[in-house]
Amino acid sequence: MCGIVAYIGSEQARPVLLEGLKRLEYRGYDSAGVAILNGGLHVARTVGRVRALEQQIDGDDHFDGTIGIAHTRWATHGGVTEQNAHPHRDDASNGHGIVLVHNGIIENHAALRTYLLGKGHTFASETDTEVLTHLIGELYEGDLAAAVRAAVREVEGAYAIAVICEQEPDVLIAARRGSPLLIGVSEHGYIVASDAQAIVGHTSRVADLDEEIVARITRDSFHTADLDNVQVTPRLRELEVSLDEIELGGYPHYMLKEIMEQPQAVRRCLRGRLNSKEGEIILGGLSDHARELVRCRRVVFLGQGTALHAGMLGEYLVEDLAKVPSETDFASEFRYRNPIMEEGTVVVAVSQSGETADTLAGVREAGERGALTLGLINVVGSSISGTTDAGVYLRVGPEVGVASTKAFLGQVTAATMFALFLGRRRFLSNSQSISLIAALESMPDKIERACSLGDEALRVAERHVHRDNWLFLGRGFNYPVALEGALKLKEISYIHAEGMPAAEMKHGPIALIDEGMPAVFIATRNSQYRKVLSNIEEVKSRGANVIAVATEGDDEITAIADDVFFVPDAPDPLQPLLTIVPLQLLAYHAALLRGHDVDKPRNLAKSVTVE
Repeated sequence: MCGIVAYIGSEQARPVLLEGLKRLEYRGYDSAGVAILNGGLHVARTVGRVRALEQQIDGDDHFDGTIGIAHTRWATHGGVTEQNAHPHRDDASNGHGIVLVHNGIIENHAALRTYLLGKGHTFASETDTEVLTHLIGELYEGDLAAAVRAAVREVEGAYAIAVICEQEPDVLIAARRGSPLLIGVSEHGYIVASDAQAIVGHTSRVADLDEEIVARITRDSFHTADLDNVQVTPRLRELEVSLDEIELGGYPHYMLKEIMEQPQAVRRCLRGRLNSKEGEIILGGLSDHARELVRCRRVVFLGQGTALHAGMLGEYLVEDLAKVPSETDFASEFRYRNPIMEEGTVVVAVSQSGETADTLAGVREAGERGALTLGLINVVGSSISGTTDAGVYLRVGPEVGVASTKAFLGQVTAATMFALFLGRRRFLSNSQSISLIAALESMPDKIERACSLGDEALRVAERHVHRDNWLFLGRGFNYPVALEGALKLKEISYIHAEGMPAAEMKHGPIALIDEGMPAVFIATRNSQYRKVLSNIEEVKSRGANVIAVATEGDDEITAIADDVFFVPDAPDPLQPLLTIVPLQLLAYHAALLRGHDVDKPRNLAKSVTVE
């Protein structure tokens, strides 16, 4: 959940590294650092954002070299201090001038630290990363690649690293296990990064570094080998991300940009996958497993955070449309509770980045136990997409804002198509399928109408933003929407919010309600509409201020709700694609009114690549 950028080539490294860090800052922004070789090793580190690092080295000729590494950190081991910031180097007094940046967690760092202390090494930080740096230094005998291969053999846990050495000023080493790393190939050199966004703008050609592969990169070539130094041929591919997609394009924040991109994102997700005339869903990524899927007896969705809420909707959709028993589990709990994988179980991993450590570990566990594993993933070439048997790419484009918006809609859209894919083969009639697919085709235009609720969201936020406790309540398909709405408010405005089934509220949480407490209800016209109205009356009578998300044309709701967001009508299974949008906008404006950074909320990182 940190960001790595490294460069070697014929151009100045500093602007490439700083630009890359700025584009990766959503992955971690506690501290940042850079190391450049230029007649010696020069390292700068700082607590805070990348702009502070940029100011620190601005005008310093020592940082004018053509090879360097850089990092933006989200703290795991050790507090947010300059000493704990990356890059880390081997012993300054008797080392080899080795410096390293690292994503992931070295799980056996304590044992390795004890071993290295016994060898006379001294440590300047609390991090697990510094242990790996010293270990490479301990094993170095004039060949940096060999020392890295020997060191990572001793490592337990996940890592993506970039390493340079004062004694080999024309060599950059990169290696990974369980954490992503790409090598961008340009006319002027090579860029190593943990995310394609640091590479876009320099080249569109990249090589994905595979598990337990070490790359030795010079100014004019690179070679990859496994830990036994057996050469591996790298596979080059074209990036699907464009520079326009990762720039603000006139919006004040990435979160707002990505909310407003949702209609087009859903169009891209649906494109070429719907045949409304024949009532068919075309998912090429699942075609080789269609027979297994038709015979499946149980579907388990795995995710964390927003992806978990999308998985919950997948559970509801599969049970409703395909009549297959389904469940959703926290990926972090799934792998540790000895899950039962009977014959016919399908496990679906849901993740924007495709690198979520808990989800990756969970889907590996499921595969080892014999389940068919699928992925609903946004990032092409990610670890989860390479681990699962098959899957569906979201195709919503890059998401920079830490609080997920358009990726959530992409996940829900993909889960809906998956449920229809199953349902048409198991339960749905042709006419039912045609009707639902036609409704799904119309959703991008309806989402566009929901995205126009920004001014109303601002007015509602202004009325209630001073309150520190909120409830979000929904039933059926809109219960996971309540969870997601509460999460969005928590993530970026730091307001305490709870999402729950509307009926559960009176079994305890109703005790929390006091005069003026905001209670957000998803109260669209559906099979449980009357029940939700009764729940609204229950909290209204106890002094709550009711904020409702309702169906256009519903005059009844205005009589009992204090504020109403109206969204277009849609069939029950598709309503979450609409009802979440005003809640995203509400959270966005609440965060701004409270003076917070909506794109980089405190303590959070975009891609959680550690457990």
